[in-house]
Amino acid sequence: MAPPSHPGSLPCRTAACRCAARTSTATYPTPISRLKPGKPIVLHDDLASCITASSYRNRRLSPTVLQGRVAGPAKPMVGVPLRPVSAAICVPVRNEETALPKLLEAIERLDLGDVEAAVFFLLDNCSDASEQVILEHAGRMALPFTVAQGDPSPDANAGRARRAAIALGLHHAASTPHGILLTTDADSQPRADWVRAALQGLASADLVAGRIVRIAAERDPVQGRVERYLDRLHAYRRSVDPVPWDSPTGSHCSGGANMAFRPGAYQALGGFQPVPCGEDAALLDDAGRAGFRVRRDPGMVVATSSRRLGRAPGGMAAALSAIDHHGAPSMPHPRGAAWQYRQQAEARRIWAGLPDSFVAARFGDRIGLTGDHVIGVARDCPNAEAFAMRVVPALPDIPDVTLAEAEHALATLEHQLCEQAV
Repeated sequence: MAPPSHPGSLPCRTAACRCAARTSTATYPTPISRLKPGKPIVLHDDLASCITASSYRNRRLSPTVLQGRVAGPAKPMVGVPLRPVSAAICVPVRNEETALPKLLEAIERLDLGDVEAAVFFLLDNCSDASEQVILEHAGRMALPFTVAQGDPSPDANAGRARRAAIALGLHHAASTPHGILLTTDADSQPRADWVRAALQGLASADLVAGRIVRIAAERDPVQGRVERYLDRLHAYRRSVDPVPWDSPTGSHCSGGANMAFRPGAYQALGGFQPVPCGEDAALLDDAGRAGFRVRRDPGMVVATSSRRLGRAPGGMAAALSAIDHHGAPSMPHPRGAAWQYRQQAEARRIWAGLPDSFVAARFGDRIGLTGDHVIGVARDCPNAEAFAMRVVPALPDIPDVTLAEAEHALATLEHQLCEQAV
């Protein structure tokens, strides 16, 4: 799937000319309807991981789940029409026996309508009863589901597990023209309208990052302040640099616990990176730089735990624990982000005028690049979104500030924006 040719959502993290577009060479697992009990599924890509399907259930084909193994599927019923949209819900799991029942109950409550949904669990080096918990719910689950064992490699990490979970569900998501991939975490609980909200968001975007709310959030007021600050910063961004596919009331506090994307966009980006943490932010960043439309959707909601002992370093649990021990975190000064947002808006505006050398030189003066450099970046970009995300560098040498100072500085920027609008 090529990036859309839209007229020209995320700040650049690295050098201005780093191109995030990658071509996937991966091939994906055997369709789950063809799996035989215990047959390994080999992901023939750079991760070379091996996962084994251990259970499968389909309400339409009605196979039987016996002791966690797959009985042969019955023949399809004649005259049952294919449903118009398929959705693959992909969940990496590591030692989540206590959290899984809540997730499974939330999945059962999903309002799916005519969506043909299936659930894919990737067990990532579990040493507890996570698999048994899932299988015990088999008799009560109306949705098809697959449980697979992840690669027991010592290099296993959150990025590898999420990548393998998505690979499990990719064939199902791609089985209809408008199918989608969703991912969440085993300690999370999607809202009943989660899949419908994802479909609505993907009607105008290629990737959607939804709002993540913390269970018992009132116990962590400092983290609440951080999240409200980042939401305000996102609203400021879309006031300065509006795009038709994003929401100004979206949340910058997003991650792998609540994401959805089209299979073609996910494959074009090369999938989640096999990194210990931050695979979700990296995919969203790469998507913008490749010219895909990223929507931060306030209506697509997942609740997640407020625990302090997480499964991945650098995740929500680590952030909450750091606040417990050290207080409010320092933040990048919003002046740097505000400068980036203004330049990205200007980059979208001039996109149609390139490669005019005068336009390029004038814009290059604003961001510290030569006109030839600007034209070179534009030449490699499929659309204005990719150009805006790639060409504008981060403003250097701005020290971090306290959360209170960041909140005050953002309030000043918001006031200035209001005055300009009058």
